Amino acid sequence: MTQEKKNIAIIGSGLVGSLLAIYLKRYGHQITVFDRRPDIRNIEFSGRSINLAMSNRGWNALRAVGIEDEIKEIAIPLDKRAMHVIGKEQYFQKYGKEGEAIWSISRGVLNKRMIDLAEQSGVEFRFEEKVWDIDLPGAKVFTGESEKGEWVEYPFDLVFGCDGAFSRVRHKMQRRSRFDYSQRFIDVGYKELTIPANADGSHKLDKNSFHIWPRGKFMFIAMPNLDGSFTCTLFMPFEGDVSFENIKTKKEAVHFFNTYFPNVMDDIENLTEDFFKNPTSAMVTMKCYPWTYWDKVALVGDSAHAVVPFYGQGMNAGFEDIFVLDEIIKEFGDDWERIFSTYQEKRKPNADAIAELSYRNFVEMSSKTADVNFLLQKKIEKHFSAKHPEKWIPAYSRVTFSNRPYAEALAEGDAQEEIMREVMKLPNIAAKWDSEEVEKLMLKLIG
Repeated sequence: MTQEKKNIAIIGSGLVGSLLAIYLKRYGHQITVFDRRPDIRNIEFSGRSINLAMSNRGWNALRAVGIEDEIKEIAIPLDKRAMHVIGKEQYFQKYGKEGEAIWSISRGVLNKRMIDLAEQSGVEFRFEEKVWDIDLPGAKVFTGESEKGEWVEYPFDLVFGCDGAFSRVRHKMQRRSRFDYSQRFIDVGYKELTIPANADGSHKLDKNSFHIWPRGKFMFIAMPNLDGSFTCTLFMPFEGDVSFENIKTKKEAVHFFNTYFPNVMDDIENLTEDFFKNPTSAMVTMKCYPWTYWDKVALVGDSAHAVVPFYGQGMNAGFEDIFVLDEIIKEFGDDWERIFSTYQEKRKPNADAIAELSYRNFVEMSSKTADVNFLLQKKIEKHFSAKHPEKWIPAYSRVTFSNRPYAEALAEGDAQEEIMREVMKLPNIAAKWDSEEVEKLMLKLIG
């Protein structure tokens, strides 16, 4: 579908902004990307990032613009969780079927590569240029040194807000009548830590696993990098008995890691140094509607639907926004009002669904993955799914290894949970979990 050439602004040079620029540039539009931050290709990363888990939806969006193979070169496939439970040997939980994996990828490395690719395709980036205001009906962008200083006005045909959970573009849209907006912070924060590589550059832990240390109200995770190191994230309440506010000295930090994460002992020195050097960051679920203004302005990615990171779907959902938007552009050509209204109607229910799923997965990862009944339930589901793959696709697989709508994964997951509630009530279920009786009951309940 050919399009009339437009002059388009994208606010935010993160992963979503740079991929959207690559997509829109293919139609021959003039694309300018604004970012208040310096060019990340020239700076060290600040320890505020959780390694990304690229899954089907993300790869699907990259494949459509021919960059999947290039990005796979900077990613590591993880086909299982490695569980580190106190008092038990490390054990593994396969993610999906043979060949199914999520891919660990450094946010910084990926973002740098995406900006390079966008620039190579002819996109202009304007770093260290902060957008202070947007004239929505006129699609005008105002930038300047400070809020009180002089601003430069740029006229555009379309503006896309890809500027994250605290989006300046959305902030302007929020002032309009009947704009719905909510944000919910969870009382858990996160801190990035690092486990360095062995002296020979190899990984200290299994490199094809997503490592989890579940500890109830808090947890530690580790994801591998290409250089042999692991990017780790400690998720913990801000306040309370075991909390960020209660670890004030190096001695307390050493005691904390020794107590709860004894198998990372060798790296305590490193972890405690990171603990006090890196910031403690908050996590927010942000919802809003509408995502668009006339045929002029649209929100994409976190600016429309920020989610907590516990399903590894924030980036994947943002990339899927772009893929879906592109499909709609192919359908409606130059009718941007129709493109925008269709885009938000299609994506909003799915964004709400992944927000809910992500929040639930935090509860599951931190406390339930070490719970005996939960593990038994998962074992029954897996056994049944292997025998009846067409009747039982686990919610995790629907989200991570398919491109079916998130809303469908949420609804199907809830229906499966109802069925499992009945199954787990069977007397002596632990002894007969793989019996014909259980299988027959599940088939009957599926109906």
